Amino acid sequence: MNKLQDLKIWNKAIQLATDVYKVTANFPNEEKYGLTSQIKRSVVSISSNIAEGAGRNSSKECQQFLAIANGSSYELQTQLIITLNLNLITKEVFDPLQKQVEEIQKMNYRLQESLKNK
Repeated sequence: MNKLQDLKIWNKAIQLATDVYKVTANFPNEEKYGLTSQIKRSVVSISSNIAEGAGRNSSKECQQFLAIANGSSYELQTQLIITLNLNLITKEVFDPLQKQVEEIQKMNYRLQESLKNK
């Protein structure tokens, strides 16, 4: 696979993680070990699994880690909706994050499809 830093999807996942960390820094302390921790784990899992897949020796192995990254993106999406419903974030904060997640999901799907065709 390509050099990790050249992977557009990985760079977008890193940016998403950075943005999510900034947003969750403002969450109440009582959420520190609950929702905040879970959100941080899922957002870091996206870029980490993309990276691990890129480092694997076969397309099949890479696809497996991309599938895990995709699952983590849906987990994050769910958690962001919960934070919106709990008024921990505003719609103005939620919408750009949601857009980033959806873009990564689409890119991930396309990358998985291209690996299947190799």
